[in-house]
Amino acid sequence: TTNRSSPVQVGALITWKQLSMGERFTIATTSDGKLYTWGDNGSGRLGLDDTTARSSPVQVGALTTWSKVTGLIASAAAVKTDGTLWMWGDNGYGELAQENTTKYSSPVQVGALTEWLRATGGWYHCHSTKTDGTLWSWGLGSAGQLGDNAQTNRSSPVQVGVLTTWANIGGGFSFGLGITTDGKLYSWGASGYGQGGQGNTTETSSPVQVGALTNWSKVAAGKSTTLAIKTDGTLWTWGWNNYGQLGLTDVTNRSSPVQVGTLTNWAEVACTAVNAMAVKTDGTL
Repeated sequence: TTNRSSPVQVGALITWKQLSMGERFTIATTSDGKLYTWGDNGSGRLGLDDTTARSSPVQVGALTTWSKVTGLIASAAAVKTDGTLWMWGDNGYGELAQENTTKYSSPVQVGALTEWLRATGGWYHCHSTKTDGTLWSWGLGSAGQLGDNAQTNRSSPVQVGVLTTWANIGGGFSFGLGITTDGKLYSWGASGYGQGGQGNTTETSSPVQVGALTNWSKVAAGKSTTLAIKTDGTLWTWGWNNYGQLGLTDVTNRSSPVQVGTLTNWAEVACTAVNAMAVKTDGTL
């Protein structure tokens, strides 16, 4: 339980494939389809059928069909290679999509569908796209963060609008983001710090396009901060900036996208509650 200020290797495995983090815990898959978790285990967020914390990776069950994972604040989601969606952990707002608010300490399937692509989300809400390009949300909805034109909690998936072109999605503390196949960027939910990128701090309960550009490629969200990359490789940020997490050499909030420097070789972005990170095309972090 020692803090580290520089990277330390986790074990000796060289087969890690996909990784995500929630609040004080980590979830990851390996190239052979195994699922591992470690960290805090309050509400059973590690999926190990108990609430005991782990300080090193522990395999969740024995299955080798796990594909994509997402850590929420106190729960987790994972999609298998067969397109089924599974969740576990805290469920106080219905964020496990089980039509109840019961905690689960091991994976439970969300419905019977086999067309889920990947789940992502914010603190107590979740978003996921299906193979037909539709977008679905569930969990806490008090700030419109589900994008379903309401401020209501949902304990089962509800479709966000009627678009069938959702490609890349992200979720922050109480807002959501999505990019469509035609390169448009949308936001919804809370925007008290301008994290919606709409040039204001107005809350919206359904997706609103951010500007008129059609060259957005990837997006990530922190607590109240947004990062995005365009198809030209430029990096843009907006929202809460109290700790300099926008990378703009100041601590001023922004309510619309601002370019970070002039480089055109940004490839991936990620964001925690109060800091941000990005990978360039040359593999540097």
